[in-house]
Amino acid sequence: MTSKQRAFLRKLATKIEPVVSIGKNGASPEVVESCNEALEARELIKCSVLDNCLEDVKDVAYICGERARADVVQVIGRKFVLYRANKNKPVIELPR
Repeated sequence: MTSKQRAFLRKLATKIEPVVSIGKNGASPEVVESCNEALEARELIKCSVLDNCLEDVKDVAYICGERARADVVQVIGRKFVLYRANKNKPVIELPR
């Protein structure tokens, strides 16, 4: 993913609310499944890491991204953004 594409996705992500909340269990299989379902429906999701999560936010973001086969667009504070293009019906068209 190029820096121009990443900037485009960051711009889109400013308008969306977090869809997945990650608690004390961290990047559990249930959380990854929730991310998968949300990515299938939306392609771009924002996740929120709650204060009771003992893991580092960046670690949780990259673990969720790796397990969900998605790109981590950004990590800011206790939130991060994931992107995965929908193979069947792509909604977001990335700049080249």
